[in-house]
Amino acid sequence: MAGVAACSSSAKTASVPRPSTATGLVVVTADGALRGEVADTTREYLGVPYAAPPVGPLRWRPPQPVAAWTGVRAAQAFAPHCPQPASAFGVRSTSENCLYLNVYTPASEDPGKALPVMVWIHGGSFIWGESNDYDPDQLVKDGVIVVTVNYRLGALGFLAHPALAGRPGGPAGDYGLMDQQSALRWVKSNIAKFGGDAHDVTLFGESAGGLSVLSQLASPAAHGLFARAIAESGTYTLAPTPLATAESSGEGFATAAGCADQRASCLRDLPVTTILKDQNPLGYRPDVDGQVLTESLKSAFADGTFNRVPVIDGTNHDERRLFVAIYQLGGDRATTANYQSMIASVLSLPAATAATIAAHYPLSSFPSPSIALAALWTDATFACNALTADRSISKYVPTYAYEFNDEQAPERYEPPVDFPYGAAHESEVQYLFDLSNTARPGPLTPAQHALASAMRQDWTNLATRGSPSSPNEPAWPRFDNTQRVLSFVAPQPTVETDFAAEHDCGFWARTDPA
Repeated sequence: MAGVAACSSSAKTASVPRPSTATGLVVVTADGALRGEVADTTREYLGVPYAAPPVGPLRWRPPQPVAAWTGVRAAQAFAPHCPQPASAFGVRSTSENCLYLNVYTPASEDPGKALPVMVWIHGGSFIWGESNDYDPDQLVKDGVIVVTVNYRLGALGFLAHPALAGRPGGPAGDYGLMDQQSALRWVKSNIAKFGGDAHDVTLFGESAGGLSVLSQLASPAAHGLFARAIAESGTYTLAPTPLATAESSGEGFATAAGCADQRASCLRDLPVTTILKDQNPLGYRPDVDGQVLTESLKSAFADGTFNRVPVIDGTNHDERRLFVAIYQLGGDRATTANYQSMIASVLSLPAATAATIAAHYPLSSFPSPSIALAALWTDATFACNALTADRSISKYVPTYAYEFNDEQAPERYEPPVDFPYGAAHESEVQYLFDLSNTARPGPLTPAQHALASAMRQDWTNLATRGSPSSPNEPAWPRFDNTQRVLSFVAPQPTVETDFAAEHDCGFWARTDPA
């Protein structure tokens, strides 16, 4: 989740094996043998190490290779996930030994057919979330292998500091993105042993995971690691932090955490609890470190200097209602009196610009100040950024744009507030994965189940064929000069052509809150 929080949570504990209906099967990877098990219709290999534990001298360094093991390693329980504070969007952890992934394959495989692979990057504002929140059983039933990945979060994953750079001026930070690339390299090297096609890998993710997907599209270091990409609600920023700004923030963190001397050794000796206490509570974003990212996403997409693969990119109609609700639940409710000041605050704009925006989004046009604030915030940071990215990317590769528009989608993470959540941030994820173990159950109606089935088929179609369209639903047109966007409404998706007008992107192009 961008700005305040991103999504993915679970009440499951990482150490408890999931129930199985059969004894496990052994797969021999490049690092050693793994014993998985069959759960229902899916064969699972859980808690698989893809990089060495980033502890001690390996903290704030690029991921290193796993130490090979002898014998058969049990892969029937989730491994620890990366350090994070407790929240609605993730389970507290202080274990830096967290670079693990999970592999899910069909229980019954055709030995003569290599299956497409989908690698999921979870959200969480780069400070929360874990790989084990997402049960991909329904996706796997559509004939793909799904891999879910942990990666370093918060300051441990994205702190940039001159003392940690491999050389003066960078690279520094983006360790979480490096972890994702390491996981993709593991998939390339090992997925054939699980029945997967190492040359047919689709990278997909939501919120911070969606921004991760877009960042990997722009990263020269990710070249050749995936063949297709799906970014869900990842366009909340197309401008990674400049290295100098990120390193300055890193120096401020070091001082606050007790390392005023700015030495790398001091930073690497800090207790995890101190790091969690002093890291940015609002989340992180990647920086232009000079190696993982060499330029902004906006410029990479505009210039065509990105990894050219077919792309699905989309947002939810009411993204920011979740964030406005979080503010309200924390005691900061949008009102008529503070409407303009909240605009200035959430968009980090001067009062004069906020006044212009407030006049363009008058409260008289909305049911409440909360919905007004969420609408303009969604338009400014999600919807119109997505349109900008799609216009650029589509000049070079097949691009398919969507908007999730189920206004009745259950809210899975936060309690009710005095306005409807609508098609809020993260609300589409439950249509792709089983999230029944999250804190708040969210049963879908028959019409929503039909929409979920259509969405899963589109996602797996891209992985399987390079195009998301299905013969049993309206064709998903490529994004081009007509700017057609597939609208996910229950029970059947439709095509819309007024996305730019709906989100007032002409106004935001002139205002440019970034």
